[in-house]
Amino acid sequence: MHFANVGALGSPSYEVDRLSISQYLFEAHDLHHHCLPEDNSRYEQDIDLVPGKVEGGHDCANGQCKRLNICISGQMFQTQLGTLNRYPNTLLGNPVKRRTYWDADKRVYYFNKHAPTFSAILYYYQSGGRLYRPDDVPEDVFLRELEFYELGPDVLKEFKARNGFLPEPDIILPKYKWRRSLWLLMEYPNSSQPARVIGIVSLLVILLSIINFCLESMPMFEGDSCVVDNTTWIVTGGELKPREIINIESPFFIIESLSAFWFTIELILRLLSTPSIRTFFLSWMNIFDTGAILPFYIIIGVVYVTGSCADSNRSGTSVVFLRVLRLFRAFRIFKLTKHSRGMQILGMTIKKSLEELYLFGMFMAIAVIFFSAAIYYADMFDTGSENIASIPDGFWLTIITMCTVGYGDVTPEGLVGKLVGSVCVVSGVITIALLVPVVVSNFSNYYSHELSGLGSKRSNKQSMGNMMCPR
Repeated sequence: MHFANVGALGSPSYEVDRLSISQYLFEAHDLHHHCLPEDNSRYEQDIDLVPGKVEGGHDCANGQCKRLNICISGQMFQTQLGTLNRYPNTLLGNPVKRRTYWDADKRVYYFNKHAPTFSAILYYYQSGGRLYRPDDVPEDVFLRELEFYELGPDVLKEFKARNGFLPEPDIILPKYKWRRSLWLLMEYPNSSQPARVIGIVSLLVILLSIINFCLESMPMFEGDSCVVDNTTWIVTGGELKPREIINIESPFFIIESLSAFWFTIELILRLLSTPSIRTFFLSWMNIFDTGAILPFYIIIGVVYVTGSCADSNRSGTSVVFLRVLRLFRAFRIFKLTKHSRGMQILGMTIKKSLEELYLFGMFMAIAVIFFSAAIYYADMFDTGSENIASIPDGFWLTIITMCTVGYGDVTPEGLVGKLVGSVCVVSGVITIALLVPVVVSNFSNYYSHELSGLGSKRSNKQSMGNMMCPR
């Protein structure tokens, strides 16, 4: 047990320390649990709470070295007045706020709060803003204590970000009422019952369009998207061929048209009601939405102009361009992240693990170049084989070896090459083993908070109640 070295008035010869006063009283005076004995002058200078006076009537650098005793559910903590004054906007740092908890009889600040958490709270003041959570304190208890002591939203946000909480979105609403209502309807499915209905319909349309996108690529349905118009002929590659047009009677085209129409209306309504046009177009989700819609209209225009379909046997720039555009329809899968908490958790996991992923990628690049060169020269000098014709040819072998896939399409033939390949396998296993725990840990933190209700579900409810209009 440590106690402050109480010297003469004005003497700064004491340290900021935690007092277990109940233990002291039991051992020294055979008393029971009280924050202070009857004669408390031994522990604290005389405190006078008259407005306009320095607490304690003590003047040492404007009272900055004044000692304060704080009782937390029977445990005594002692610190300096100047330590608390570093953060005047907090509960303990504001004289007016903390005066509510002044016990005039025992002449201490008394809080009926969680004592193990307070050691971390006090350390926040003492260390100049360093916050840690004791291992024996649950996260929900710690968060409630942080809110009670009013450490501020920035501290809460930083703590949540460090401990795997999904970030609370900054919700800004449009200025005008009709735009605000429309924005809530289209952007926040939990804001009202009609918004939930629209969210469910949008989710069903997304799933239907993805299924349609996958099924139309099956061999049995090839050629259904376009038909030949024998009434119109065009010159393609120096040859006169009939024009191809989109088969509007195809079920795939009908589903695709309805999906594109829904996504278009949804995008237009969100664009009309957005609080900020600039923020709207800088959002990755809106970029994906636009990328999922535009291919439909571009494909119709290109087919009409060129008379060629992407699934035709013709060759040419237009056909290749159409096939690339159809590939961009796969962006619709990212629209699911708006309606799926699991997808959002996965995205946040990847974002938080970017530094580790960068290190993993850098190590993989170094290893691929090194082992590719080693295997190439080992096989060339050992057997003279041309199975690995160059170092770039060894890239594929090294990658599938380090990832433990091993397709077997490319293999070293010599003994030395096989030994190098063995070392490559072991290096890959070790490298992946270093990365996986980090990603799994981040995902587990986010997912556990989501299941416990400490994460986004709670924050979303709070955020919906604290929406702001733009300035």
